Amino acid sequence: MKINPVYKSIIFCIVIFFTGISSAQKSGIKQDILNAINTASIAMEDGLLYEDGHAKGDYNLLTGEWELYEPAWHTGQIIYALTRAYDITKNNKYLEVAKKAGDWWVNLEIKDHPVLKGMVKTIHGAGINFIVFATMSDGSAGLFRLYDITGESLYADIPTQAGKWMYKHMWEPESRMFYDAVDPVTGKVMKEWSPFWEDKKEQVLNDVARPNNEGSLFKDMYEYTKDEQYKDLFIQLCESLLEKQGTEGIWMDFTPNNKDEGYFHPRFNIWYAESLLEGYDLTGDKRYLEAALKVGRFYTKFQQKTGAFFYRNYLDGSADKFSISGSTTAFSGILWLRLLNYGVGNEFEENIIKSVQWILQNQFPPHHPDKNLAGQFLELKTKQKKAEVRIYNRDVGTPFCVRFLCDYYEHISK
Repeated sequence: MKINPVYKSIIFCIVIFFTGISSAQKSGIKQDILNAINTASIAMEDGLLYEDGHAKGDYNLLTGEWELYEPAWHTGQIIYALTRAYDITKNNKYLEVAKKAGDWWVNLEIKDHPVLKGMVKTIHGAGINFIVFATMSDGSAGLFRLYDITGESLYADIPTQAGKWMYKHMWEPESRMFYDAVDPVTGKVMKEWSPFWEDKKEQVLNDVARPNNEGSLFKDMYEYTKDEQYKDLFIQLCESLLEKQGTEGIWMDFTPNNKDEGYFHPRFNIWYAESLLEGYDLTGDKRYLEAALKVGRFYTKFQQKTGAFFYRNYLDGSADKFSISGSTTAFSGILWLRLLNYGVGNEFEENIIKSVQWILQNQFPPHHPDKNLAGQFLELKTKQKKAEVRIYNRDVGTPFCVRFLCDYYEHISK
């Protein structure tokens, strides 16, 4: 009986973790992972980016059309993934595509607005027509990686310049948080009303501001400029996260989590955990490591036996099973694997294997008849409004899966 190559890879992954394997077997799983990385990286260039370099967004499976969604953030994720693919493969093509996307991103710089000059036009879109802090901050992480690889200062200068603007205009020092949104027309910081809670008549500080440490922007700025004030600011945000972490291990007080409904966003809390690990790297403060460990443990409760995560999950264990989030399977894997490499994550070995298993099983083949899906990973989002059903494969699944596979490839190459 022939065994499907994907299942061979899964079996090898399990053996790697628990018993060790021969060099020939390890070479086989590494090649399978490398093939998946290459296929997805080609797909990011050919399927996920427009010619000018920005991300297409969400692919409507019923209409066969792309719908733009938070382009600066989505483009930033693709840049990040392509730089990781370049780290592993040394394929210059991936770096060139990342640079094309980076050139589009830095051209979002606002040059002639009396208030917003120096900021970047990181408008969320999809009904939220405001400049959003996290769209910029987490979207910028790939830009700093691109600078590290290429040495081209523009990729770090523009997000650093924007970070300075946000520090000056959006920082709320007493709470150690940043306001979320800015009006792109007037330049006004939205301090009393958030577009994320448009139906909420009475809004408090936690509705309009967050620790906003996604992407570890101010750590990147510190390492680029060597200016100690950004190091201090980044540490303040890490301290803010410790202070505001809930007993369950995540941050239910802040959007896109919804405390009233008991719903948590699948990736949001992992971004904060990732930034805390960056804080641990910077300071050696074990409190940051322990807080990230709580997040890792929380997510094990919601990973399915198959390795899948649903997009919409509730604290009571219920979920919307019509939306499958490959990016969460991957991002959880990134967090678990990083904790394992710090020496505190042995408990996550089985979860990591399930993530590898799910990702290898859920990549569209490169010869898929729909070229808009070929080579990508599954990120299925279903929406229903009255009689209309919309089913999307979102672009965000692919960059996160590439990042995780690159991390895992490095892990088994040690």
